[in-house]
Amino acid sequence: MIEKLKVVKNFISLRYFKKFKTRKKLEKYQKKMLLKQMKYIKKNSNYFKDIKADSIDDFKKIPIMDKKIMMENFNDLNCVNIDRDEALEIAINGEKNRNFDEKLNNISVGLSSGTSGARGLFIISDEERALWAGGVLAKFLPKKNIFGHKIAFFLRADNNLYETINSKVIQFKYFDIMKDMKDNIRSLNEYQPTIIVAPPSVLLLLAEAQNNKTINVNPVKIISVAEVLHKEDEDYFKKVFHLKIIHQAYQCTEGFLGYVCECGNFHINEDVIYLEKEYIDKERFVPIITDFLRKSQPIIRYRLNDILIEDNKMCPCGSATMVIKRIEGREDDIFIFRGIKEKEITVFPDFISRCVIYAKGVKNYKVVQEDRENITIYLDNMNSKITKKIQEEFETLAEKMKFICPKIKFSKYEFNLTKKMKRVERRK
Repeated sequence: MIEKLKVVKNFISLRYFKKFKTRKKLEKYQKKMLLKQMKYIKKNSNYFKDIKADSIDDFKKIPIMDKKIMMENFNDLNCVNIDRDEALEIAINGEKNRNFDEKLNNISVGLSSGTSGARGLFIISDEERALWAGGVLAKFLPKKNIFGHKIAFFLRADNNLYETINSKVIQFKYFDIMKDMKDNIRSLNEYQPTIIVAPPSVLLLLAEAQNNKTINVNPVKIISVAEVLHKEDEDYFKKVFHLKIIHQAYQCTEGFLGYVCECGNFHINEDVIYLEKEYIDKERFVPIITDFLRKSQPIIRYRLNDILIEDNKMCPCGSATMVIKRIEGREDDIFIFRGIKEKEITVFPDFISRCVIYAKGVKNYKVVQEDRENITIYLDNMNSKITKKIQEEFETLAEKMKFICPKIKFSKYEFNLTKKMKRVERRK
């Protein structure tokens, strides 16, 4: 009951009161929250005990961290005296047994999925989970009708908070994507959800099932999570489910970072996090985030590995929070080719994807750079016309960007739900 009340309280706060119409008010609030969080971590985290916590200038002097630094300093960094090895054992056992209820000192533990190549350990208290759930509901429940929804979550790891806040007003059902998807699809058809939350790789399977009439569901909202949503997939989901907008949650183990609003624009949750930009070209940047609410495992000046494309427009929804065009992919999935004039040429994932999707008839694909001279393209629909067109697109891109066109090998695409779907991946 206490958790439900905390969820409702945060839902009301974010939905109806913390709505910032101007940047000035938002930045004033962020400054207040940053100073408050700095004082908290100085007092409660051994890792941050020597920082100064009196001004924003002090905040900017805190060294930037990443997953490697966090894992190496896990015991000193967390504020709840959790031992890394004990937490890892519980998290690994939970994934093996598909049972995520076990806690350590009343703290939930889990593993990040390791898209960037290294798995990270995260911990979260019941109160933090309640704040997170309230925030997600505040951003994603439809504006005019917030009651009577049946929400289907397709995730790799369960969060027992969903069951905790189940009620007659809102129902949650967890679908474990590590289990048989045929059973999941059958259960989904029986459940008849109004909102579906799932990674694009799962949504592709659901859309195919809807297309071939294996299921007949009519969600009012679909929310893409956990993987990069590519435009060609987004357009496909809109068509199949008859929706104008496919919503997205920019959610990772480091926090709930962003969402697509009712106007279809992608906002950063600047009422919950402070975001700094590390530019890699004129419009692309890597985010460095600080979470105002995380207490058990502070996220302070944490450098993510994502590539975001900025958008300076104001959204008609009225929120003054930052808008981005999209999440393009991971920084370590930028392709690197041998240059004609320069030693190396970097090519962003977006350009690689376009070389494939410009070939009509391609639905599911993956492009893997094996090394500087070789790439493998996995296609679910492969014929000489498609492969010739893709080859031509890569040759055109190579000529335009002045790199040596790689040798291209084509292979059969296969779904693998045990791993996050990545359309573009660099291995070396």
